[in-house]
This record gives sequence, C-alpha cells and structure tokens, in this order.
Amino acid sequence: MDVRSRNNVVVTGEPGGPVLLLAHGFGCDQNLWRLVVPALARRFRVVLFDHVGSGRADPAAWDARRYSSLDGYAEDVVTLCRELDLRDVVFVGHSVSAMIGVLATIAAPERFAKLVLLTPSPSYLDDEGYRGGFSRADIEELLDSLDSNYLGWSATMAPVIMGNPDRPELAEELTNSFCRTDPAMAKVFARTTFLSDNRDDLPKVPVPSLVIECAHDAIAPREVGAYVRDHIPDCRLVTLDAIGHCPQLSAPGPTAEAIAEFAANGS
Repeated sequence: MDVRSRNNVVVTGEPGGPVLLLAHGFGCDQNLWRLVVPALARRFRVVLFDHVGSGRADPAAWDARRYSSLDGYAEDVVTLCRELDLRDVVFVGHSVSAMIGVLATIAAPERFAKLVLLTPSPSYLDDEGYRGGFSRADIEELLDSLDSNYLGWSATMAPVIMGNPDRPELAEELTNSFCRTDPAMAKVFARTTFLSDNRDDLPKVPVPSLVIECAHDAIAPREVGAYVRDHIPDCRLVTLDAIGHCPQLSAPGPTAEAIAEFAANGS
C-alpha cells in the first residue's frame, strides 16, 4: 500500500527548507495542526499525515493487533520517512505521538535530526517516585466509559483535555474530532495510549529534543514534562503560558514559535 494514501500525507511549505514532520495525538488528525502550519510553512517543509485509524488514513490498513502497540505507529513513521526519502527530519509529536517519535528516532536515528515532544507523557499511570497524573482505577474507569459509550465519553472528556472553559469552541472542535473517529479503532488506540509505559525508552533517544508543556494541563502535569527532560540525554523544556493539552489549538502562536526556534537553532 502506498504510504501517501495509507496515511493521507500532505506536504506544504518551503520545498528546500528543513523538514518538519507533524504527528497528531489520540482522537485527532492532521487538521488540528492547521493554526500552526502557516507560520511554520514560511521557513520549513511541513509534512502532515494521519495515523492509521484516524482522519482520512486508509481504513483498509487498520489492524487491531498491529496498532495495539505504539511500535506499530512508530514503524509507520519510519516507513513514511523512507518512502518519501525524508532526511534530517524534525519530528513533532503531540501527546501520545511524542512517544511514537521517541520510538521512531531510536529505530531509525539516521532519518531524524531533532525531536519535539508537545505535551508528552511516557506513562499516564502514577508509580512509586513518578506522577503520571492517573491512578490505575482512573485509567480503568476512563477506558470502561469509552468502551460503553464512546460518543458520551468524547463529549465529557474533550473539555477536560482541552481546558480553556472560557473558550468552549475549542472543546467542541475536539469533541467533533473524536466523534469522527471510528469507535472500534479509537478504543484500541485509547488502550494503547493510556496503558503504554515508555519511561525506559527515554534514555535511548539519540537526537536533541525539546519538551513543550503547558502551564496547566489536566492530562500531562508539570512533573511529567520535567521527568521527560531529565531522562532524555540532550533535552530542553519550554513551558508555555497556556492551558490545556492541545496548545496548537489554544495557543498556536507561542507553540509555532517554540517549534520553529528549536527546529532552526536549538540543539
């Protein structure tokens, strides 16, 4: 299957510029990058895609077993880079895609120059000496709710994930994005997202990295950003004066600026 159609690949921006590969999070698609793309496209070659099971990716490519692990998504990213002959890629991964980027850079370091982790979490589960933000009971309740009533879960969780209660249109957009996702595929991706633990992978990241976190994020608390920074060998942390888990929507200007500064200059 051609990777361009499999992952609904879209390339825009400066043809000769450094490559930014933007990867969306759970329940989303590449459309959620639209507010940062115009600023980034002035300086970079921007490559957008949809994970299999999301957006306009080819549903025929879906395989529940393959995508029950983040390794399946990371393999797709590496294949995309190889088939499009992308080199010196700056991978920008939002939420769960931050860990997909971690795995992809470890698997194919020759393809990547830098890694940007936007509101990442290597593990959502609290553990001894680690605060992920959720107890095991919290995660089980979340997944049970998603399994029993996906549309209801979407309407309830989107405002929590987005934050910014004074801007309800943001939560509405996220709710609509969740609701466009096939529930059967979303349930698999949700379990993969919320039950994965990639803490042991962080020290293996072979490229300079940047963590971008929000000052207030109900999904990835501040302790998580500091943890990721401290466990990736060459990593910086930027805290945006922003609320929620999706700053590419709620604070697109500062988000694009942080990505561009690091991609062009940071190391």
